[in-house]
Amino acid sequence: MVRQLPNRRSSGPRLVFVGAVHEAQPALAALFDSAVDIAGVVTVPRPDGQRPSGYVDLEPQAAAHGVPVRRCANINAAQEVEHVRQLAPDLLVVVGWTRLLGAELLRVPPRGCIGFHASLLPRGRGRAPVNWAILRGEDETGNTMMFLDAGTDTGDIIDQRRVPIGPDDTCATVYARVGDAGAAMLRDHLQALLDGTAPRRAQGPASGDLLRKRSPQMGITDWSRPARAVHDWIRALTEPYPGAFAFWAGRKVMLWASAVPGQAASRGRPGEVLGCDEHALRVATADGSLLVTAMSDPGSPPQPAAAWARQSTMGTGDRFDEVDAATARWALGLGGDPVAVMAGTR
Repeated sequence: MVRQLPNRRSSGPRLVFVGAVHEAQPALAALFDSAVDIAGVVTVPRPDGQRPSGYVDLEPQAAAHGVPVRRCANINAAQEVEHVRQLAPDLLVVVGWTRLLGAELLRVPPRGCIGFHASLLPRGRGRAPVNWAILRGEDETGNTMMFLDAGTDTGDIIDQRRVPIGPDDTCATVYARVGDAGAAMLRDHLQALLDGTAPRRAQGPASGDLLRKRSPQMGITDWSRPARAVHDWIRALTEPYPGAFAFWAGRKVMLWASAVPGQAASRGRPGEVLGCDEHALRVATADGSLLVTAMSDPGSPPQPAAAWARQSTMGTGDRFDEVDAATARWALGLGGDPVAVMAGTR
């Protein structure tokens, strides 16, 4: 769908913005604060049902500045490339667009196409880099500003900023800092990008495999891992992403938040409920236990774990279902797709 507004042409530099997720908002705000003429914003169609992870609607932000918005599912389709060509941008700025840009579109703006990736490239190429960094227990990620090319996160680097990951950070808090870092780099380098004088350096070879796309089914929680690993798992997958989950007697239970684990010794089998206070549920893990602080039924908003447990009659001595080794490895990106989980599990 296209929101038709007059096609303005100023004497200054001109760009088109492409984006669809939370990181796009601070970047677009930075551009509106500059002297550049934003000829148009390209974003995804409005969701018909469940919103994609991290989705934001950029139309209100664009409309407030009189900038036309075009919604498309495939930016490489001939009509979409022609739309961008007609806008005659000097530069294309892409933030939070999961599909690679095709060669024809990459050739449209004379100053090139720039994008961002939420890692310190060449490390962490691929999908969901912040989520993977947190669930792997890492204490730092970053944001890389680069010239886009036909590869997956392989373009020449313009700038990079480090982003710390604290023990109680979630995917949402880290992505917010990643977005702020991207906006700062955009402000710092925008004029040089438009002048054709921006710094650039080729990437070296990547370290590690390409990060795998995560699906909602991959949020299944293996309580036989250490408490810190389970905590990292929950906070890596929480809102605005689909969430971690476990099964209790075949019933799916969403796990939205947990407390940073201490040194509590385990007094039960992994997945066993050891106790419930007025705020949280204590669950045994491989090396101790973890306080789960927010839970819900699927499709319901998070609520305090103790309140959910009381409503659901979960209590001390109950135990979450075990996760088989093949499923646990698959959820970590280490194996093929288990049939049970992909089918919806139970």
